[in-house]
Amino acid sequence: MADDVVTMDKIVSLCKRRGFVFPSSEIYGGLGSSYDYGHYGVLLKNNVKEQWWKAMLQKRDDIVALDSAIIQHPRTWEASGHLAGFTDPLVDCRTCKLRFRADHLDQVQCGRKPSRRPGEAPDCDLTESRAFNLMFETTVGPVQEEGATVYLRPETAQGIFLNFRNYLQFSRKRPPFGIAQIGKSFRNEITTGNFIFRMREFEQMEMEYFVPPAEAQRWFEHWLSERMRWYLRLGIRPDHLRLRPHTTEELSHYSSATSDVEYLFPIGWSELEGIANRGDFDLTQHAKFSGQKLEYVDTATGERYVPHVIEPASGVDRCALAFLVDGYDEDEIESEMRTVLRLHPLLSPVKVAVLPLVRKDGQPELARSVYGEVRDRVQAEYDEGGAIGRRYRRQDEIGTPWAVTIDHQSLEDQTVTLRDRDTLAQHRVAIDALGDELERRLRAPWQSPKLQPSGRT
Repeated sequence: MADDVVTMDKIVSLCKRRGFVFPSSEIYGGLGSSYDYGHYGVLLKNNVKEQWWKAMLQKRDDIVALDSAIIQHPRTWEASGHLAGFTDPLVDCRTCKLRFRADHLDQVQCGRKPSRRPGEAPDCDLTESRAFNLMFETTVGPVQEEGATVYLRPETAQGIFLNFRNYLQFSRKRPPFGIAQIGKSFRNEITTGNFIFRMREFEQMEMEYFVPPAEAQRWFEHWLSERMRWYLRLGIRPDHLRLRPHTTEELSHYSSATSDVEYLFPIGWSELEGIANRGDFDLTQHAKFSGQKLEYVDTATGERYVPHVIEPASGVDRCALAFLVDGYDEDEIESEMRTVLRLHPLLSPVKVAVLPLVRKDGQPELARSVYGEVRDRVQAEYDEGGAIGRRYRRQDEIGTPWAVTIDHQSLEDQTVTLRDRDTLAQHRVAIDALGDELERRLRAPWQSPKLQPSGRT
């Protein structure tokens, strides 16, 4: 495996320079670990979510979709255990006034002496550790003092469990079947950082798969392999991806088995997704606290049971970051350094750029016509500003896999040059065949050129 040129600093710089991600509230000095997604970041995230939905819904018959409320009945969090147990150990430094997770002191810097860890400097004065609940609290009602206390959801999973009975009734599904959703979650993290890897407001992709108890282990193993294949199909390099089972000490109290899909970020191996065998804990707890039966009854046999749950849960933001990191590359073209995002074409924010060679002789008019045709079939972008080499570089940096150039020959024979981002190969294609060719390339198998010794496919 060749050494990667990517660093988190390079990713942060590229994301701001090219409009993927900006610090939130920047004109006011920003807000810690809060980010806004720019145009290309929105398109990238939408493509990640589209591929997840496609894997969950379009390619399967046993999963249905949900979009549950962010604010749910407060008893939800009593039943789930979040109200009592969703905490991190917190310590304060009386000297620098900063707060730290007590179990992460070896991973952060002292507020006054960055070369030291909290508690190592002579003037450090740390408080005793205390439990800190990670849920954001608010009130429902026009008057805060009289309103009901509610919480912003710390995960999307509980909304799925609350709707389990509804889905049994309307969808006519029987175990094994799943309910999937994508949505925002909120956690008042003590320690954030590493760009969009850990934020207080983030987007999750979660699916709860309800199975007969005796089949739980088989389906757990099924989803382990399915989720690994999803990342590999979208171009993540196999040597940067691994499946790590939790140790007994790491397991949640309700889980009989959990494994993390981890990616080798510049910050080291870190979690992309967790796949857990949650048993019947969630449905049993909500049945207990609500007084409602949350079980499956087979009308043919009369069999009655509380399904066990297999949960693949991933983060949109972390996935987007992993794809950016995995795609980032640098090479030299004609003695000039080039930064390029070698994203899987399905994930690329823009699939094709349409570029007139010069801004005269009828080329912009023909280019606009070609752009109008291809944008109906794929996400496209038109650019006529600056030298053609600079325009190529701009598109390379946002990960656009193909560029269409309209030149003098285009006016004569109605063909264009189709340039490949990774190989730099250029081929003449008839304008009336361009849309079909782009769609063919988009459907074709793809692997990261970074797997090749030369950096080329």
